[in-house]
Amino acid sequence: MDKLRRVLSGHEENEELGLTDQILDASTLSYSTRVKCFVICFAGGILCSILGSALLFLPNGIKLFAVFYTIGNVAALSSTCFLMGPLKQLKRMFEPKRLIATIVMLLCLVLTLCAVFWWHKKGLAIIFCILQFLAMTWYSISYIPFARDAVMKCFTTCVS
Repeated sequence: MDKLRRVLSGHEENEELGLTDQILDASTLSYSTRVKCFVICFAGGILCSILGSALLFLPNGIKLFAVFYTIGNVAALSSTCFLMGPLKQLKRMFEPKRLIATIVMLLCLVLTLCAVFWWHKKGLAIIFCILQFLAMTWYSISYIPFARDAVMKCFTTCVS
């Protein structure tokens, strides 16, 4: 009977991955737990970003800013894993309409930390943080229907 249920639900190929699939899928959590975890993770991300911005004016503040801003963006991005599950999140991140924004965003996250810790280029770190913001914004509005079209129309109108 279990085999019939798996076949009808489309899970017959994932028989070996049963436990792994459950661990990686956020649907094993209740809806209220997923929403609470999302809010906590997202708020933590915002708090890290704000804290990083406040630390910008301290000595060696650029390093602290870059680290906290990057951690904040990673936490905010990871928070949506609680709502839709990590596998679905990854699949959606790498859909063709989000692919460029995702790659630029992830690349800027890594390059920001490289600029601060390995290359010791503070100006470059700031540029990568700005690019992080722009890529994260472009990535985020891809989830809103017709938002990218509206932004592009507004941008071309302002530039013309």
